This record gives sequence, structure tokens and C-alpha cells, in this order.
Amino acid sequence: MFTALHNFLVTADGGLTPAGYLLCLAIVLLCLIAVGFFHTNTQNKRLSTKQLTWCAAALALAFLSSYIKFFDLPFGGSVTFFSMLFICLIGYWFGLKVGLITGLAYGILQFLQGPYVLSFFQVCCDYFFAFAALGLSGVFSKSKNGLIKGYLLGILMRGFFHSLGGYLYWMDYMPENFPQSLTAIYPIVYNYSYILAEGIVTLVVISLPPVKKALVQLKKNAIA
Repeated sequence: MFTALHNFLVTADGGLTPAGYLLCLAIVLLCLIAVGFFHTNTQNKRLSTKQLTWCAAALALAFLSSYIKFFDLPFGGSVTFFSMLFICLIGYWFGLKVGLITGLAYGILQFLQGPYVLSFFQVCCDYFFAFAALGLSGVFSKSKNGLIKGYLLGILMRGFFHSLGGYLYWMDYMPENFPQSLTAIYPIVYNYSYILAEGIVTLVVISLPPVKKALVQLKKNAIA
């Protein structure tokens, strides 16, 4: 039964069938609906229409900016125009639950950009868990310098899941000229190279006083 379902959703070369694409889009829609049922303020209210609009806008900006790439790595991964920041902002604005659900939706959209399926758990590591982890920024939604702390947590955990997938599924793609003494840490080096490159640039930018002030005002507008 599982094999039949796999063949129904996944093509022979590891891509998605039309049914697979429709299922992923349906899950994204369900995630966005679910976001509306979670709010993290003391009154435990649902998100307002305005706040849902902020979530949708940040998700759209994350997806669009992921296409603006400063460089690509040969086996996946790239330094983009602050795409991770937009997802981390959602967690920082609205808390952990909303951040995780929106991050999961973003992971599914990333999967749809260029799906490749080796196994269900590989897809989870490379897409669902990795990008949902950006929503962990919500852990620090009420902390001093919470955006910086949350962003660091989110991108480090994204790297963890990509690296886990690398150890389990992608070691055969390691370049032959990679130093043999460093073979054991290849997935970590590979994945954190582009994640930290984008992360460092982002942290520098959001730490600039004018940008920091603007982000504080954005949060006030988003959660109002």
C-alpha cells in the first residue's frame, strides 16, 4: 500500500506527480488556515485578519526572496536575499506555534520549487523539519534582543536538520577532492557554509540602528 501511494505521488526520477503537487499545495493551505487558530498573547485570542495578512506577506516575501540568490552550491543550498529572516520574523512576532506552522508551510513551498524524493524522512529533514525550525524564533518572542536570539536559533536548527539528512542520504555525493580527514564533518561544513554566510550578513544588517528601529516598529504594527 505504501509503495502504491509513493508511486501515486512521486515520479520514477524522484520528482512529484500532479497529485503530489496538489497534495503539497493542499497542506500549505491547511497550514495557513491553522495559523489562524493560534495566538500567543495573554488573552489567547485567535490571530486577527490583519495579523494573518502580515503572516501571509512575510511568507510570500520569504518565498520570493529565496529566488534572489547570490550564489548556489552544487548539491542544493544557496545564500539568498534574507529569505530566512522573513520566516523568523513571523515566529518573533506571533510566537512559537505560529512560527512553526508557517515555517512548515514555507518548507513545503521550498519542496515544490525543486522536489527530489529519496524517502519520506529525507524530505522531512531537507524541507519540512529544516524550514519549520526557522519558526523556533518564537521561543524568544518576548525576550530582549529576541529577534537576534531567535534568528540564531532558527538558522542553527535548520542547519542541524539539513546536516542530519546529509549524513543519512547524501554522503555519496561528497566531492572526491574533499579532505579525507574531514569526511565525517562534510555535511556540517557543507550546510552551515551557506546558512552561516547568509546569517552573518543578516545579523549585521538587522543590528544597524535604523534597521533595528524599523523592525521594532514593524513588530508593533504586526501585533497591534
